[in-house]
Amino acid sequence: MIRILQNLARRWSELSLALQFVVAGGFGLLVVMLIVGTWVTTQIRDGVIRNSAATTALYVDSVIAPLLPDLRKSEELSESVKQALDETLGQGALGKRLASFRLWRRDGTVLYAKDADLIGRRFELNKNLRSAFQGSVMAQFDTFDEDEDKERAAGVPLLEIYNPVREPWSGDVVAVTEFYELAGDFKATLASALLSSWLIVAGTTLTAFLLLSGIVLRASRTIDDQRGALRRQVSELQGLVTQNSALRQRVQRASRRATALNERYLRRIGADLHDGPAQLVALAALRMDSPVFTGDGHGSEGRSTEVAMIRKTLEDAMREIRGICTGLVLPQIETAAAADVLRLAVEEHEHRTGTSVTLTLPKHLPEPGASEKISVYRFVQEGLNNAYRHGRGKDQAVRAGMKNGRLFVEVSDGGPGFDPARAEGLGLAGLRERVESIGGQFETLTGPKGTKLVIRFSVEEQA
Repeated sequence: MIRILQNLARRWSELSLALQFVVAGGFGLLVVMLIVGTWVTTQIRDGVIRNSAATTALYVDSVIAPLLPDLRKSEELSESVKQALDETLGQGALGKRLASFRLWRRDGTVLYAKDADLIGRRFELNKNLRSAFQGSVMAQFDTFDEDEDKERAAGVPLLEIYNPVREPWSGDVVAVTEFYELAGDFKATLASALLSSWLIVAGTTLTAFLLLSGIVLRASRTIDDQRGALRRQVSELQGLVTQNSALRQRVQRASRRATALNERYLRRIGADLHDGPAQLVALAALRMDSPVFTGDGHGSEGRSTEVAMIRKTLEDAMREIRGICTGLVLPQIETAAAADVLRLAVEEHEHRTGTSVTLTLPKHLPEPGASEKISVYRFVQEGLNNAYRHGRGKDQAVRAGMKNGRLFVEVSDGGPGFDPARAEGLGLAGLRERVESIGGQFETLTGPKGTKLVIRFSVEEQA
């Protein structure tokens, strides 16, 4: 039972606010309509019965009362009075309206009745008779007591009226007339009044229900729209939180890798300086200790030769130092156009290596930010260096353009290729970290017929 109630509660909570109101509000308004309608129709029924009974009782009292003797002194009606009552109740408009008539004495004795068998019989006073003897006009519609079998058997609607008969000079109730009025027209009038009242109550309730349903439906739609918008916002926020978390982890990994790469760069620069310029400078210093300079036994010709050798050694050292500096220092590319940056990187490589590079550019390229330009320059520089060293400078090419709203730059060669998992050097690893750290993509495609390096950036294209 508890599980059934829980299932019902769960299903109820899953319904929309409008549907919940239609069910609960409709049931509640239906109950209210039944209660109010029953009360209103009861009041109308009682009021119509009382008014009709009072009118008929006044009419009967004005016709019957003058025929009755002083009932304080007379215990029974005389034959002349009974005959007068028979004639009065058997003809005219009153005779047509009355189906039955009885005259009661206070002790419950029937003084007169249209059914002669009831005259002189004594009965227990019912509630309506007691109320009538207390001065109230009582009436009931189509309701019969146990001793009213003949009236029940008539099969027509009857209005039963109990009317007190008062003494003219004192106003005391000395008898009660009980009569049954034919109520066919009354029944139709009462049914029409009750139907009208039910229609009014039902129409009012339905109108109120429709108005409230419209308000609740509109509010429910607004709430559903706001709830849907809130869910979408929450979903988007969760997606952004997930992306931010992934980006934060990616930045942390990139930062750690960048730190390691910087150390590797520093070690490489130190090794280049040690193995190159430092050795040449050391050699020049050793030549400075030559006997040509310290002794007196050597001629000027030998000294000149030694000085020339020292000068050549120092020039080689300076050339290597300049080469190292050239690779470290960037030209002024922040203000240059993207196409000019690509041309500069290609021209420097051709001038340095004496090889040729095929450059393919579209009519216009978008202008990325300074970080993207630096990455593009370093990418072309390192890619062409690798193509020269490992691909022997065969079929070197640089191509750039736009695809699917993204800027791409690729460097290719016709060398023998390599295994990226094993042979990706320090330069390519650094480039990968640099490109990915600013949201780009780095891709290596290599095989026996050559190698292609590709980077992509999300850049808004400008005319």
